[in-house]
Amino acid sequence: MAKCRILCIGKAALNRTLRGIIRKEDVRATEVDRVEMHKCFRPGDIVLARVLHQIELNVFHLSTADNELGVVVALSPSSRAIWGAEPIPMVPISWTEVQCPETLVKESRKVAKVVPEKGVTPKKNLALF
Repeated sequence: MAKCRILCIGKAALNRTLRGIIRKEDVRATEVDRVEMHKCFRPGDIVLARVLHQIELNVFHLSTADNELGVVVALSPSSRAIWGAEPIPMVPISWTEVQCPETLVKESRKVAKVVPEKGVTPKKNLALF
């Protein structure tokens, strides 16, 4: 299970803290039994997810099972390790890996298939955390 903080829903930024939970069963639509959470998400990742339902007050059950859902921004481990260093966004190289453009270090992730914004209306029940 991955725990997260929800930053916005659709295009609306939140002014209070909401929490989200992604269960192993809700990471991918296929091969659910082969999901390893530490290979899908890491602390500091920005993830696009669908809100499934509210579990309790200010806690929501989320899913990244669709191809367009998953990690949209991952930070390089080299920038996470240095306090005050400018974060280095990693570049997706496949649907399951991102790579640091400076150190060429690769890490596993459940990468989102990012849909261009032009002409696309975000769905109301998508959350960014």
